[in-house]
Amino acid sequence: MVKGELLGESNEKLVYATDDPGKVVLSFQDVASAYNNVKTALFPGKGAVDNRISAFLMDCLQRGGLGTHFISLLGEREQLCRTCTLIPLEVVSRNLIAGSLADRLALDEGAKPSVPIYDLYYKDAALGDPMINDTQALALDIVTGDELSAIYGMARKANSILTDVFKRAGITLVDFKLEFGKDEHGQIVIVDEISPDTCRLWDAATGKKLDKDRFRHDLGNIMPSYEEVLHRLESIEK
Repeated sequence: MVKGELLGESNEKLVYATDDPGKVVLSFQDVASAYNNVKTALFPGKGAVDNRISAFLMDCLQRGGLGTHFISLLGEREQLCRTCTLIPLEVVSRNLIAGSLADRLALDEGAKPSVPIYDLYYKDAALGDPMINDTQALALDIVTGDELSAIYGMARKANSILTDVFKRAGITLVDFKLEFGKDEHGQIVIVDEISPDTCRLWDAATGKKLDKDRFRHDLGNIMPSYEEVLHRLESIEK
């Protein structure tokens, strides 16, 4: 496998073509960004930690019967993934009240809703990735009704799998973001990454934040927290 031209980039990841059109290389960078890239900073080693965490969690989802783009780790900060056509939707699964939901509805952080909440967002950087509802997603022709149902079903199953994985690591999965794409067969799969950059993770015993909120809110100890998540995950049996 030969890594080729740069296909896309963000502050935190680069995507490269390979000599196989069905595969790409995802390269994790040492940058943290928040508030739609208004706040950014460099943390040496972060890309390598995010790469291993995401690979571990994608493998857990695959073992649980969910399709993802992940194939294998390639090195310290790179992984091989299937080429997919991105669906411009994000689903945020919320098990506890936190973040924008707490602010938007004036709810207490840490409160547990009677059922998990699933928020839908339209991936459009120029618009600030706005929250949309199901009928808006259909009206914009982003997905069909069957595809949207499949996406919600995958989000619910991923929430169940990942909640259990983190519970065994002594971590509460507060909320997390999933992105989706279609593989070469037109099947919807989970893409991008799952890491402390895309999840809210609290120590189950103390409530200590172990995710990117440490960067968002200037709490410090960002790398030790990310490394702790990795260590705990790799210490459990899948």
